[in-house]
Amino acid sequence: MELPTKSALSLFEEFKNFAFKGNVIDLAVGVIIGGAFGKIVSSMVDNLIMPIVGVILPGNNGYEKWAYTIGEKTIPYGKFLGDIVSFLILALALFIFIVKFLGWLMKSKAAEAAEVEAAPAPTKDQELLTEIRDLLKQQTR
Repeated sequence: MELPTKSALSLFEEFKNFAFKGNVIDLAVGVIIGGAFGKIVSSMVDNLIMPIVGVILPGNNGYEKWAYTIGEKTIPYGKFLGDIVSFLILALALFIFIVKFLGWLMKSKAAEAAEVEAAPAPTKDQELLTEIRDLLKQQTR
């Protein structure tokens, strides 16, 4: 029969191994930074872009107050438009970062690796030694 304290210690060890792996911590940091980035994008859309859209488009209310009224029901499409713009900006930022920046970075790393793998041109001394070796091989035949 297993003691409860030993079982609890085993569970704690398993949790510690899981929680403090590098991948889990990296993922947590990514989620936190992603949430903060989402708030920045939302603020930019709510406080900069959509008010400019509200000035350009006709209407006396801000975009958040844009709504259809059907009978007694109100459909606030202005907030939905703000969320769409927020999503598009976030998607554009992620596209630029992931596809363009990281793609460029990966290509430059691959080019560096290819340069390292390519053999350097032989020096004059190496060329002479190669010729001497080849001549000696011909004489022994």
